[in-house]
Amino acid sequence: MKKHSARVAPLSACNSPVLTLTKVEGDERSRESPAPAEAQVQTGVEGSGRVNRCCWKCSVTQLKKFFWGVAMVLGVCSSWSGSTQLAKLTFQKFDAPFTLTWFATNWNFLFFPLYYIGHVFKSAEKQSPKQRYRECCQFFGDNGLTLKAFFTKAAPFGVLWTLTNYLYLHAIKKINTTDVSVLFCCNKAFVFLLSWIVLRDRFMGVRIVAAIFAIAGIVMMTYADGFHSHSVIGIALVVGSASMSALYKVLFKLLLGSAKFGEAALFLSVLGIFNVLFVTCIPVILYFTKVEYWSSFDVIPWGNLCGFSILLLTFNIILNFGIAITYPTLISLGIVLSVPVNAVVDHYTSEIVFNSVRVIAIIIIGLGFLLLLLPEEWDVWLMKILTHLKVRKKEEIPEGNGDIISGLPNKSRRTRPSMSSFTH
Repeated sequence: MKKHSARVAPLSACNSPVLTLTKVEGDERSRESPAPAEAQVQTGVEGSGRVNRCCWKCSVTQLKKFFWGVAMVLGVCSSWSGSTQLAKLTFQKFDAPFTLTWFATNWNFLFFPLYYIGHVFKSAEKQSPKQRYRECCQFFGDNGLTLKAFFTKAAPFGVLWTLTNYLYLHAIKKINTTDVSVLFCCNKAFVFLLSWIVLRDRFMGVRIVAAIFAIAGIVMMTYADGFHSHSVIGIALVVGSASMSALYKVLFKLLLGSAKFGEAALFLSVLGIFNVLFVTCIPVILYFTKVEYWSSFDVIPWGNLCGFSILLLTFNIILNFGIAITYPTLISLGIVLSVPVNAVVDHYTSEIVFNSVRVIAIIIIGLGFLLLLLPEEWDVWLMKILTHLKVRKKEEIPEGNGDIISGLPNKSRRTRPSMSSFTH
């Protein structure tokens, strides 16, 4: 308010013709005396115009962020459901889930180069690749990315990354993609439970309810197919994948904390290097033991493998770096929306039966996932909104009855003189 009044005074003084008119024409002083007030009104109008322009800029920024969020939701949904369906299609010709996991994880090496390209185009202070690399290496410690840091801070996460993707892809071989995608949504509940136990995060009743929904959905999904061996194994595999994903996220927060965009890109590229150096031997062993065997390299559907890898890379890029341009909650919604997309595809391409148990399980798990997206202070925000609505209703009631209430004293004032004159 003080700043506003400081702006008003100079603007009022700028109306000098009005002020000189009141000085020269003394007879008009009484008429023109409201001139400073009028100037203040004009100043108030100009001030409100500035506030409106500021609000307009804020609303435009929020709209841009929202539309970017919609684009990110569509990107996450299409890349995640597309990679799931393409993996299912690939296994019809190339039955090697671990080899597919290894091949797709190698593409993680592209994270840091892609980040540096974005840094060159966007950042005002451009650094050389070596300078940027050294700066991001500080994430691993004061000495940078040493051999010790590689094995203690990167290698365990490389193992968890490989297990998460392998179990997910192996589950696709056993059960339909709809069940796999909806069961993987339970990783959000597992993250909450592990964070509550390991990281001592804040207890939230609504998230406990969401975790119960997730567990109930898993049980109902198992019951939907009648406890057949393939379905039980498939559900166990995808639940294991969700658990590995949750363990990856919680351990990352426990051991490494939070990472900037460049640091996250370097970390994911290091996981790709770890995969090339130390995991390559496993597909070779599986090939010679004929666990994952193919007759010749000409039989391998390279188009499907590259397409799956590109979609998975796109999904991880949006998931890790999309928060720079939109809200994290909107990005998480894309994972839930992939479930109905996979359901529609399965309906036309497979013999899936959407019985009542399966539909209820899908709804329960989806509801639990949405509950986990609520912010920690959602109850405070809800109370503020309800309080605001109550105050607004109380203000509207007196305004509506204002004429009746104001009319009663006037009527009593008119009648009292007549009664006094009558008594006299």
